[in-house]
Amino acid sequence: MSMVRLKALVRGVWKPAIEDTAGLQAEFARHRGRFRRWVTADGFSGFPAEAGRYRLYVSYACPWAHRTILFRKLKGLENVVSMSVLHPRWGGAQGWRFGDTEMSTVDHAGGRHSLYEVYAAAAPDYSGRVTVPVLWDEATGTIVSNESGDIIRMLNRAFDVVGGDPAVDFYPAALRSEIDELNAALLPKVCAGVYRAGFARTQAAYDRAVAILFATLDDLEERLADGRPYLLGGRLTESDWHLFTCLCRFDIAYHGRLKCNLRRLIDYPKLSAYARRLHELRGVAESVRIDQIKLHYHDNLPEIDPTIVPAGPAVDYRGVCGSRPRALS
Repeated sequence: MSMVRLKALVRGVWKPAIEDTAGLQAEFARHRGRFRRWVTADGFSGFPAEAGRYRLYVSYACPWAHRTILFRKLKGLENVVSMSVLHPRWGGAQGWRFGDTEMSTVDHAGGRHSLYEVYAAAAPDYSGRVTVPVLWDEATGTIVSNESGDIIRMLNRAFDVVGGDPAVDFYPAALRSEIDELNAALLPKVCAGVYRAGFARTQAAYDRAVAILFATLDDLEERLADGRPYLLGGRLTESDWHLFTCLCRFDIAYHGRLKCNLRRLIDYPKLSAYARRLHELRGVAESVRIDQIKLHYHDNLPEIDPTIVPAGPAVDYRGVCGSRPRALS
């Protein structure tokens, strides 16, 4: 197994190339979930929903951040929750960087240069990965949440009292148990599954992740075979956005760069049509920045082990050339 490097904060100090993370596992675990607080309509949480108070830190390259960009747009919250954008190039020593460029913005809230500075400002002793998205509270100068699943649920409902569209609800009460059940398969097996494959530390771990990923995609293709427009039938839910942000990266990034290459999205006709259907919804296409996705995934990603042998593509040349050997002419 080759050495895989990791970027992280360790007790508030930025480390751009950690080669041995075994000794830090307990330290990282202690801080896991540290930024999982909630904005609520009534303010009982300590973070009341207020227009102009909160800022999203995102990258268009990241699927986890992409879903928060979508919810902000589709809920009509662009004038309620502000947004700053990190550059898609992540492979440098500073990790996620701000910049006044065509693909990024400055840090409008704090004038910082790198995302790790935002984390350190919120928790000077923080140890762990520095990831997008981040929901930042400008009033108290801290991170509310860096968990995308929590952030989209805040955007889905908490801000309706200050300008969000209440008619748009991706987590309706009547479907919550079904959404949660579907997410329990989608998130670990597909959305995180592509990374379990691409960042696997052993061949066996990679082989397991790829098998689970494509078995789940096969199941999803079958789920859509009855003509339903969305995963749970006729109602568009957060589960669809979890899957969409993965599918729109599949062939251009995951298939090659993360070695998820047994099959392509275009080899799944129902899933391909489903992804196109979501892409055509108003406000969605502008959130899919293919140039930024390519730039990010083809940057220097030190977590990818070059010794892992990819599983695919699944090509049977007997079906192309015939099964009978031919003499050389």
